[in-house]
Amino acid sequence: MSRWEFVGRTGELNRLLEAVTGEAGRGLFFSGSAGIGKSRLLREGVGALPTDRFAIWSIAASATTAALPFGGLVQVLPAEQPQGLSPAGILRWALNVLQQQAAGRRIVLAIDDAHLLDPPSAALVHLVARAENATVVGTLRDGEQIPLPIRALWTDDLVEHVELTPMPQEETTDLLAAILGGPVDAGSADRLGRLSAGNPLLLRELVHAANGSAELKRTYGIWKWTGRLELAPNLTDLIDTRVGKLTDGVRAVVELVAFGEPLGLHLLRQAAEQSDVETAEERGLITVIQHDRRTNVRLAHPLYGEVMRRRCPVSRTRRLQAHLAELLEQVGKRRRDDLLRVAVWRLDSGTAQDPALLLDAAVQAFTRYDVPLATRLARAALNADGGYDAAELLATILMFADRPDEAIDVLDAVTPEPGDERRLCRWLTVRGMVSYWGLSQQSTVEEIASRVEQLSDSADRSRVHAFEAIMRLHRLDTTTAVQLSRRVLDRPAAGVAARELARSTIAYVQAAQGELTRSGTAIAQVHSAAASWRTDMPYLQLALELARGTRLMLTGDLAGIDAIVADEFADLAGAGDFRLGTGYLAILQAYAARLRGQSDAAMRTSLGACAVLATSRVYAGLAQAERAQAAALRGDATQAVAAMAEADRTHAPGMAVLYPWLEQARGASLAASGDLPGAVKHLGDLVDRLRSDGFAGHEVHVLHDLVRLDQAGMAVGPTCSDGGRRTVAQRLAELSERVDGVLPPLLARHARAAVTDSPTDLLAVADDYAALELTVYAAEATSQAVQRLRRQHSAAANDARERLAGLLGRCDLIRTPALQAGAPVLTEREWQVARLAAHGAPSRAIAERLYLSARTVENHLQRIYAKLGVTGRAELWAALRSIPGHDGVDPS
Repeated sequence: MSRWEFVGRTGELNRLLEAVTGEAGRGLFFSGSAGIGKSRLLREGVGALPTDRFAIWSIAASATTAALPFGGLVQVLPAEQPQGLSPAGILRWALNVLQQQAAGRRIVLAIDDAHLLDPPSAALVHLVARAENATVVGTLRDGEQIPLPIRALWTDDLVEHVELTPMPQEETTDLLAAILGGPVDAGSADRLGRLSAGNPLLLRELVHAANGSAELKRTYGIWKWTGRLELAPNLTDLIDTRVGKLTDGVRAVVELVAFGEPLGLHLLRQAAEQSDVETAEERGLITVIQHDRRTNVRLAHPLYGEVMRRRCPVSRTRRLQAHLAELLEQVGKRRRDDLLRVAVWRLDSGTAQDPALLLDAAVQAFTRYDVPLATRLARAALNADGGYDAAELLATILMFADRPDEAIDVLDAVTPEPGDERRLCRWLTVRGMVSYWGLSQQSTVEEIASRVEQLSDSADRSRVHAFEAIMRLHRLDTTTAVQLSRRVLDRPAAGVAARELARSTIAYVQAAQGELTRSGTAIAQVHSAAASWRTDMPYLQLALELARGTRLMLTGDLAGIDAIVADEFADLAGAGDFRLGTGYLAILQAYAARLRGQSDAAMRTSLGACAVLATSRVYAGLAQAERAQAAALRGDATQAVAAMAEADRTHAPGMAVLYPWLEQARGASLAASGDLPGAVKHLGDLVDRLRSDGFAGHEVHVLHDLVRLDQAGMAVGPTCSDGGRRTVAQRLAELSERVDGVLPPLLARHARAAVTDSPTDLLAVADDYAALELTVYAAEATSQAVQRLRRQHSAAANDARERLAGLLGRCDLIRTPALQAGAPVLTEREWQVARLAAHGAPSRAIAERLYLSARTVENHLQRIYAKLGVTGRAELWAALRSIPGHDGVDPS
C-alpha cells in the first residue's frame, strides 16, 4: 500500500487538462486543505500531457526554498544567473531561458504549493502566465498567506481558481478498494469515508493504522473494518498540525464537543465561556449547524474527536460526561434522542444508577437497530438490578448480535415463576426465537405449541401463536402458519405487534403463492403500523422486509428494491451493525443488479452479503445462492459451484421456506457448468415441487428459467385428463392468469414466442423486458431472435444484432447459456483480424500488423463472415458486439 492508483476526480482532472489543452489555454489553480489530493491531481494531469506538444516543468515549492531568490524555481533555471541585471531584467532573462528550452512547444509551468514561492519566483510565474505560448497550473493550501503575484493570477483573469472539495463517498469507496486491492464492505467504506471526511491522505493513514492492527479483515474477498480505530503516529501528527496549540478554555470547548456532539449551542454556552466558543469556531475547530429548530455544534473534522477523546485523562473524561448529563437533565430531555444521550453519558461517566433509565435507553437504541449500543445499555440495566425486563431485552439483542448461546444463558437465569403468565408469554417467545433461529433447534415449534395452553390471557396466547406461525412458515408448514396467523388477526385482544407479525407471515405466503396484490396490501398495513410495534418488537422489521423483498423480487420490481435498500431502515441497520438486516438488503440489491446485467455489482454485493452473514445461518444460505447466481451470470462455473456448496453447508434447516431461491440458483449453477441436461431436469423437478406446494409466484420464474434454456416446449407437471402433459409455455400461460402483476404475462409471451419461432414476437418481448430494466432477459430474448433470423437468412438479422449489441453494451460481463447458444466461435487469430477490420483497418494494414499476407487476411475474413452470418465489413462491428464477452476495445 505504498502507493495507490489514481481514483475518481474525473471532473477535476478533465477541467485541468482542458485548462492546458483547450483553445484558450487558460491556466488553473486548485486550492484546498492538506491531504485533499491537490498534489496528486496536479501530477496526474501534467503526466497526461504529450511532451511533443508541451514543454513541461513541474515545481514543488517548499519552506526551505522560500527564503532564497528564485529558490522556488531552482529545478527550472540554470544554476548561474547573469550578473548586473536589474530585477526586471532577471525576470526577462528567466522567461527567455524557458522559451529557448521549450523549442517552440507550449510552456506548461506546474507549481505545487505555490503559496510557498519566494517573491522573485512568484513574480516570474506571473510573467510566464502572461506569455502567449504558456500556461500556468498549480495548487495552494487553504489558510496560507498567498504571494501577491500568485493571487493576481486569478484576479487578473489569467487563470481559474477552483476550491477542491472532499471526495464524495462513491469515490472514497473506490479509493479504498484501490488501496486494499479488493472491494470493501459498504458499511466499513461509509464509516471510513466519514472519518476521513473525504480526505485521501487521512483515509490512507486510517487504512494503514487499521490494517496494521488487524482491524481490517477479508471474508469472501470483501474487506470489513471492525470499527475499532487505531491512531497511528502519522495520523496523530497530522491532526495535531491541524488543531495546533490550544488555551485551556478552547481545549475545554473542543473536549466538550468531542464527548457530546452533536451538542446544543445553548448547552455549550452554559458549560464554557462564550469567548472560548467563538475562538474555537474562528479557528475552524468546531462548526455551528442549524438542525430543525435546534442549533447544534459539531467538530469541524471527525478525527479531531478521536484524538481529543484518546488524550483526555480518564478522570476529566468522566467529569465532562457527567457534566453534560447534568446539563441536559436540567434543561429537560425534550427530544427523543436526549434520553439516549443522557444514559450513555451516565454510563460512560460511572454515574448510571437508574436501571429504568438504562433500560429505556437500551430499548431506544434497539429500535434504531444499533446493536452494539443496545447490548451495552441492556447489560448495564441488568447489572443494575433491572430484573426480568432487562434480561429479556438483553437476550433478544444478543440473538441479533449472533450470540445465541449467551442469550439462552441469560434467559434461563430468569425463568418465570409459575403463575406469572405475562412473563411466561414473553419468555416463551424470546427463548423460542433464540432456540429456533439462533441454535437451529426445530423442536422449538412443538415446545412452544405445547406450552401456549398454560396461558389464559387472549393477548398472551396471540403473541405466542404469532411466533409459532412464523416459525412454521420458515420450516415450510405454510397451511398451519396461515391458520395460526388468521387466528391471531381474528382476536380483538391481540396486541399490535402480534397482529402485524401474523400479517407479515400471511403477506409472505401470499407473495409465494402469486397473490402479489393482496400481499402488497398486507405489507402496506404492517408498514403503516410501524410506530405502534417498533418499540415492542423492533425485529418485526425483518419479517416485514422478508415479505416485502420476496414480493418485489417475484414481481420484478427493481425500482421498488432500490427504494427499500435506500430507506431509513437500511441506513440504521448499516450504522448499527444489524447484520441480518444489512445482509438481507444486500441480497436484494445483488438480485436487482443481476437482472439489470450489472454483474460486477451483483458479484460484489452478493459477496458482501456472504461476508456480513458469515456468523449467522439465518440468511447465509440465501446469500451464497445469490452469489452462485451472480457467478453463473458471468459464466464463472467454478465460483458458482463453490457458492452452492457453501449454500448447502450454511443453509439452516429452519429456513426451508427459502428453498425456491436456493434450488433456482442450483439450476443456474448446473447450466453455467455446461450440464444443460442436468439443469433442465433439476428445474423441471423444481417446477413439480413448487406446484405441489402451491408456490405459483415462484413457479413462473422457474418455468421462465426453462424458457431461457430453450425448453419452452418441454412437458411439465402431471398428466392431464386428455392423457397429455402441459408444456412450459402452456403452464406459463395458465399461471399468467392467476399470478398478479405485469411480469407473468410477459414471461408467458416469451415462452409462446420461443415455441412459435417468432423473431418479431421475441424482439417485442425484449423491448418490454428492457422497459422494466430486466436487461438480461431482454438480451436473451433478443439473442434468441437473432438465432432464428440467422437460420431464416433474414435481412433483419443485422438490425437485431445491433439491438443485442446495444443491450450487451449496457451490461457488464454476462455469459448465460441463452446468450452463448447461438454465438459463433472464433479462433484467437480470427478475433484479432475481425476486431481490426471492424475498426476500419484495411486488409493490407491488418496483414502488416499481424505479420500475415493480405491473401491470408482475406481468407480469414471470409471465414469470419460465414461464421457470423454477415455479408461484409459494414455488418462486422455489430456482429462482434453481439457476442457475449466481446470487450469492444479498439485493438489499436
